This record gives sequence, structure tokens and C-alpha cells, in this order.
Amino acid sequence: MGNTWKKHMPLYAFALPGMLYFILFKYVPIWGLLLAFQEYSPFRGFFQSDWVGLANFKELFAKSDFIILLNNTLLLSFYNLVFYFPLVIVLSLLLNDLRFRVYKKIVQSVLYLPHFVSWVIIAGITIIFFGPSGIINQLVEKFGGSDLSFMTSTEWFRPLMVLQHIWRDMGWGTIILLAALVGINPELYDAANVDGAGKLRMMWSISLPSIRSTIVVLVLLQLGTSLDSNFYQIFLSENALNHAVANVFDLYVYQVGLLQGNFSMATTVGLFKSVASLLMVLVADYFAKILGEEGIF
Repeated sequence: MGNTWKKHMPLYAFALPGMLYFILFKYVPIWGLLLAFQEYSPFRGFFQSDWVGLANFKELFAKSDFIILLNNTLLLSFYNLVFYFPLVIVLSLLLNDLRFRVYKKIVQSVLYLPHFVSWVIIAGITIIFFGPSGIINQLVEKFGGSDLSFMTSTEWFRPLMVLQHIWRDMGWGTIILLAALVGINPELYDAANVDGAGKLRMMWSISLPSIRSTIVVLVLLQLGTSLDSNFYQIFLSENALNHAVANVFDLYVYQVGLLQGNFSMATTVGLFKSVASLLMVLVADYFAKILGEEGIF
């Protein structure tokens, strides 16, 4: 045992920072979920605050805003899943088909770059293009049209959020799928080429079926975050005029927890999101297994 420990000491040393990160920032905060069952007061402390059982959950579900919050959050996640994810698959297939390595690396770098741009900058770029005096409205006026209220309209809010998400993360989302595509046996493409199959036929009959399991796993993981919205993205684009569709759970947690100091209700919302997301993943995983996929459990 002692020799084994010494032999693998470098590996343990490399793993230690990652283990400390998960222990300190993932496992220790789990105790904070107890606030959802308390009427927490910062002055009385964690252990002296009154226990209220499920009263916070009853209050949350009884709120008139709850259905609106749930609807806004799920719709935004649904649109991201429907429009963002298929584009990631198509982009991965196209990148995989590029044979000129230098050009492929340049394209990948250009597509990955927006992922490292902060949401503050992205919000600024959005205003430059879609603001009241932005580039799009200037073009509309030039061709005789009237201004479009992109930034203050409830109809345009969700399309703008999806567009931002696609521009920022579409290239980054191809990494896992490209790794799966690289693992496909090249002889399958050679055989299809001999049979006279074109590029599109190879994608449909070889590439897509080969990465189907990976796609299913990614969809399941996406469902696990379906009640999570990017707070910075929503916060920077939300205003009084589009609040009706921009008010999602993450924004509500900020308003109730930080602005109003109701930490118990903020924790209640977070726990509800986690449990509901887990249930959605379990149900989706069950149906995936019925369809013949391995799933994630």
C-alpha cells in the first residue's frame, strides 16, 4: 500500500487542486440548501434561524409570478435547444469535412474566439447592431422603413438571446462532437466513396449515426440545465419594457436574494430548479434507453 501511494504520488498531486475545487465550491455549499427550510436571518445565524419546513416552497408555488418564471425559463431553454443545438451538429459535420488542415484550424479559431468574449462586450455589440440608432435600424430607415424596437420589445427579446448564444458558443459547442467524429473509422468513408456516395450522403449515413450516442448524451446534459439561464446575458439585456419575458428564475433569485435579502426564498428557487432538472434528465434518459441508446445512468 505504501509503495503504491509513493508510486502514484505525482498523479495525486495533479488531482489535488481539482479535488479541492470540488470539495470547497461544490460539496461544502450543499449545506446551504438547508436555508430553503428555514426563515433565515443573517443576524440570528445559520443554526439559530427558525425552521419552517416546506413553507418556503408553498410560498414559491403560490406566487402569481411562478408560472411566468417557469414559462419564460423553459421557453428560452427550448429555443436554445431547438435552434442552437442543430446548428452545432451541422457545423461539426462541416468542420469535420474540411481537408485543408491550415484552413480548418483558422476557421475553428475564429469560431471559438467569441466564447472568450465577456457578456458585457456582447451586450455592447448587440446595442451597436440592434439599438434604436444601431446599424440594423439605420439600414431599415435607409430603405424607407420605420425603427424596430429590438432592445425594448417583448417579441424580439428571445430571438436576440438565442442569437447571442449561437454567436458566442456555437463554435465552442462543436468540440465534443468533433472529437467523436474523429473517432469514426476512415474505411467507412472510403467504402462509401467507392460506392459513389457523395458528401451529403456520407454525412447522413455514416457521420450522424456514428455520433448519435454522443448527441443523445449532450441533449440529456442540456436538459439538466434547462432551468438555468445565463444570468449575465439576461441581466444585461433586461429592462422595464421587456421584463415580462425576461423575468427568469436566475434573475428572480438575484432580485429576491441580493436586492431584497430573502436568502431562504432564493435558496428555495435554486433547490427547486435542481430537483426539477434532475427529474427531467431521468425521464429523458428513460426514453433514450427505450429507443436503444445507453443514456447516462
